[in-house]
Amino acid sequence: MKNNKRIAAITMARDDEFFLSRWIAYYGKQFGTENLYVLLDGTDQNIPENIGNAHITKLPHEDMSRVAGDKYRIKKLSDLANELLKKYDIVIGCDVDEFLIVDPKIHTTLSKYLSNKKINTTLSGLGLDVGQHLYCEAILDKHAPFLEQREYALLSTRYTKPVVINRAISWGSGFHSIKNHNFHIDKNLYLLHFGSVDMDMLEQKAKHRGADWLKHLKRRGNGTINAITRKKAHGEKWLKIARILQTYFRPIYSWRKPAMCGLKIVVKIPTRFKKTGI
Repeated sequence: MKNNKRIAAITMARDDEFFLSRWIAYYGKQFGTENLYVLLDGTDQNIPENIGNAHITKLPHEDMSRVAGDKYRIKKLSDLANELLKKYDIVIGCDVDEFLIVDPKIHTTLSKYLSNKKINTTLSGLGLDVGQHLYCEAILDKHAPFLEQREYALLSTRYTKPVVINRAISWGSGFHSIKNHNFHIDKNLYLLHFGSVDMDMLEQKAKHRGADWLKHLKRRGNGTINAITRKKAHGEKWLKIARILQTYFRPIYSWRKPAMCGLKIVVKIPTRFKKTGI
């Protein structure tokens, strides 16, 4: 085993103190809060109480279109990652509701696992979009671990992101790709996304954004939650199948992104993932 490499985790957030506190708790446990770097979009943003020794930078907020805002944020994060790579061996970049885990079955920490991986610029975990099953699962208890309350996920190419890097790069918007580089899906890594973990939370956010957003959500529902609630859940074998499909199939419009041939597969999350504490 090699010595642990220096690893940093970075993110950017606005009006998302709940997920940011979870993000800090998880990655702080993995790497130490002193190796976390958070950009806050707005000088008015609250800092979570569990910030520890994390590095916080508040940026002035500017109203932009969604596309322009996405480009602005990922440019800031790419620049931060590239600067950090002058003193860190590896940087993980992801949104505040995304958690990179190593499969508990191999009995190691994320830090040790990444330290002993040969990384060819980028590394991805298989994307699992975790959502609420409206017929089986209650409103989220915000003080309890997510995976103690949610058992299903949609296999999503959208969240098979190249979040791990070991050299200077330029991410595409939302960390979904890296310009001029391929992606490599690791067999023991998963990126869990929790943006659809609770319908009540989604409704509160939509209400905050305006009546039209709330009406749209109530009329159309949420794509991930709809799929998890209505579709049959498959077993763990689909994790391996999805990893193979996403490795070899690409959308016509972008060879640097994974594809699933149009399949929307819901899986039951392996019980052992609860050991991550997320």
